[in-house]
Amino acid sequence: MFFDQHRIELKTPEQVRVMRAAGLVVGRTLARLRDAVRPGVTTAELDALAEQTIREQGAVPSFLGYGEPPFPASICASVNDEVVHGIPGSRVLVEGDAISIDCGAIVFDDAGQGWHGDAAITVAVGTVRDEVAELMRVTEESLWRGLAAARAGGRVGDISHAVASYVRAQGDYGIVDGYTGHGIGTAMHMEPDVPNEGRPGRGPRLREGTALAVEPMITLGTHDSDVAADEWTVVTSDGSWAAHYEHTFALTEAGVWVLTAEDGGRARLEALGVPCGALD
Repeated sequence: MFFDQHRIELKTPEQVRVMRAAGLVVGRTLARLRDAVRPGVTTAELDALAEQTIREQGAVPSFLGYGEPPFPASICASVNDEVVHGIPGSRVLVEGDAISIDCGAIVFDDAGQGWHGDAAITVAVGTVRDEVAELMRVTEESLWRGLAAARAGGRVGDISHAVASYVRAQGDYGIVDGYTGHGIGTAMHMEPDVPNEGRPGRGPRLREGTALAVEPMITLGTHDSDVAADEWTVVTSDGSWAAHYEHTFALTEAGVWVLTAEDGGRARLEALGVPCGALD
């Protein structure tokens, strides 16, 4: 894969702190949405709550109007066999569904520059099948294994390898092709890509000031996907259910700081033997 190391945006500690503010907006919005998920709720109602929560915190939704065609909502709401980029609407959640909610927010610094945060969770609607609950657990844990593999002087491939190695060790799951994590900062999507499979020691070098969004997308079946007629929603080709988790992190002098986690990732990282790089 071709990449240009010089095009990877490195952040100062002050800029990372603004990204932390954006990350907390995202994390707190997702926590509120998690509490709101229940049978009978529509995905449009969740989207309205997300936009309200983001704006109440003085931030702007990253997703609204993004891309071509312009994305029409403040969250992606992907249900069951929808992997990512689901457009919220009239769909009513029912008992046993699993919904992946992806959220982004922009916070502006004193100079008027916007800085992004991006994260995703998958939420059970009531009680889900055991295999779906296990899929959710495996996907979330693979995210943390990827985050724990990041360190200054390492490579993006170290993260990718850690994600895939954990997933493969847990069973016969699909790691969705063609969709990756990404660099993040003054734009929501920047270089480099962060694949969910890869070889350790390969890819762009990680440096202090690097900020990335890591986001495993795992299925109960195929790694293949299709894009729906709305030109956004990604669905599994075989109809198998999917889960999606994501966090934004920055590499600081002290280590990995998970900007979209309320505690900076301290509890999960330290349980994996990795110091938290929080600056606050």
